[in-house]
Amino acid sequence: MESEVFERIRAAIASDRIVIFMKGTRNFPMCGFSAATVQVFEQLGVPFTTVDVLADPELREAIKQFSNWPTIPQVYVDGKFVGGCDIVRELYESGELQELVKGSASK
Repeated sequence: MESEVFERIRAAIASDRIVIFMKGTRNFPMCGFSAATVQVFEQLGVPFTTVDVLADPELREAIKQFSNWPTIPQVYVDGKFVGGCDIVRELYESGELQELVKGSASK
């Protein structure tokens, strides 16, 4: 049986092309990894949404189960889990993140 919190996660992921589940907010990140992830997407100049997992302890645990990924932040593009901070930085440095974001922008 799916939990209500999984439904909220699905709704958040479906609401925007790029969604970052993070500690804190876009303007006030509460951890270095979340801040670094936001910075990458700001450098890309693409619109994105953030969800503060610290404001919702149930969500903070559920997102780890939902993605089967143990850490925060977590990035979703077009409804697909991309990864956390290190993966986002690697994809950005290799140019793959720009392609992913640009490619999905044309949908």
